[in-house]
Amino acid sequence: MPNPSPNFLPLRDAAQEREGAAQPLGELPEWDLGALYPAPDSPEFSADLARAGTECAAFAALYRGKVATLAEDRTGASLACAVRHYEALDELLGRVMSYAGLVYAGDSSSPVNAKFYGDAQEKITAASADLLFFELELNRLDDDALAPALKDGPLSRYRPWIEDVRKGKPHQLPDELEKLFLEKSTTSYSAWNRLFDETIAALRFDVDGESLAIEPTLSLMQDRDGKKREAAAKALGKTLGENLRLFSQITNTLAKDKEISDRWRGFADVADARHLSNRVEREVVDALVSAVRAAYPRLSHRYYRLKAKWFGKDALMFWDRNAPLPDAPRQVHSWGQARDAVLSAYGGFSPKMADIARRFFDERWIDAPVRPGKSPGAFAHPTVPSAHPYVLLNFQGKTRDVMTLAHELGHGVHQVLAAPNGALMAPTPLTLAETASVFGEMLTFRALLARAGSARERRAMLAAKVEDMLNTVVRQIAFYSFERKVHVERRKGELTADQLCDFWMEVQGESLGPAIEFTDDYRPYWAYIPHFVHSPFYVYAYAFGDCLVNSLYGVYRNASEGFAERYFALLSAGGSKPYGELLKPFGLDARDPAFWGIGLSMIEDMIDELEALEAQA
Repeated sequence: MPNPSPNFLPLRDAAQEREGAAQPLGELPEWDLGALYPAPDSPEFSADLARAGTECAAFAALYRGKVATLAEDRTGASLACAVRHYEALDELLGRVMSYAGLVYAGDSSSPVNAKFYGDAQEKITAASADLLFFELELNRLDDDALAPALKDGPLSRYRPWIEDVRKGKPHQLPDELEKLFLEKSTTSYSAWNRLFDETIAALRFDVDGESLAIEPTLSLMQDRDGKKREAAAKALGKTLGENLRLFSQITNTLAKDKEISDRWRGFADVADARHLSNRVEREVVDALVSAVRAAYPRLSHRYYRLKAKWFGKDALMFWDRNAPLPDAPRQVHSWGQARDAVLSAYGGFSPKMADIARRFFDERWIDAPVRPGKSPGAFAHPTVPSAHPYVLLNFQGKTRDVMTLAHELGHGVHQVLAAPNGALMAPTPLTLAETASVFGEMLTFRALLARAGSARERRAMLAAKVEDMLNTVVRQIAFYSFERKVHVERRKGELTADQLCDFWMEVQGESLGPAIEFTDDYRPYWAYIPHFVHSPFYVYAYAFGDCLVNSLYGVYRNASEGFAERYFALLSAGGSKPYGELLKPFGLDARDPAFWGIGLSMIEDMIDELEALEAQA
């Protein structure tokens, strides 16, 4: 069914993404949302919002209770007509909520924006309720009744979508219960999501007498000045700790809400619903998690011992984990330099990739400045196939900001290429959602590394990349382990703030190792991670994507001829093919236990190179 929530790729962890301070960055672009609607109070938006309600009701009047009759037409033409109608409504609802969500993300502290988003969400949820029957009735059809029409004819185009819908059949509830779940979403998990967003946006952190929002405070955690890092770290701990009762209530409520839904739908494991939506088998994710956790000593533990040595210490305080190296060259990238770096790297791989990415700059599809109330971190929003994606950044001129730009533009390129599949099949399962983004990051990193002018600069760049990869793989699997503890234990009863903090410290200590030293200031840091609230168990997609892309990049380095064509075919498929089928042309199989080792070995190789540079110094 159409999703009444904005179709964001969830925010990347702001702590791993941001560095800087105010710098002369040049003119930073703000997005033009006119491809969706002229303004929140425009007649066009009001008309579409009203049309969503009337047209969804008309669809229900036309087709409710009749899907089985449509399927009796063995040519598939009757059912294909209904699916096309449904897809058009999905596009309409998606356009309305994409716009409302982007306006809200631009300043979620604005009461006007909050009301605009909340009102739109309520009306779109109500309209979606009239469409709920369609997928439910599709799932009641016998396989034999559908098979002839899916084989060829007009319905065959929608075969991937229909097969995906029918995978949810074992977890489907009676129509009235499904409608109740949908309608109550605005007063259950969606309401708690909004409370979290508005609370985070409104928080202020006292850093040496200066009141800062969360984004610049997190940025200071990567400042060159260790005293600033420490002050920011303690300010984060203090303010998050003072609000821990609220964040604990949000976490408990959402975990219980999910448990209720999972129980009614018959999901056995706390993450099974996510695996189903990702179209990935539980055993594949379990193999990824096991491989990464087994590699902690060879990856994060080893690297942070090395970094502590560079700082002349036996162990690093947690606020020094992402600190620049003591002798790292000072680099500030203007917006123009960042743009040129990414487009050049993309163009070196394929002019087609650079041409698509260039449109984001030329046509104002990017919102880059840091602003009060703006969503922290970064995301790419695909909106709808009839429009185009948008990218949100908080650009502050550091090298990691260039990498973030490359990452989000990778999402954007992927979304542009997948759009021709239509509203139902353009969305990419999370198993492949990070493929283009991480690949774009790797291309940009390799291009910048090739231009490094000295061993000192090369070491700084390699160290920063290793840290990003550890944040993407090790940190995200630790996040996944934390979520599993929370959701498993929540089934036994409500969790106290201390329990949540204990779970957090346990997984962080295990993943980061003995070379990172924690204080109690770090205990409430779990509270600001948006993934846990917006998309439970999303986080493993980052590790999945990073390891997968490392393997893909190895194929590219070893046999680049014809790679770009196969790569664009993968991206252009959107959600129309399963990930296993899309990886076959590259000779990769995620079911193979050795697959994850290939991706992890690239991180080990970079640490090897850093140790070699250390030995030469």
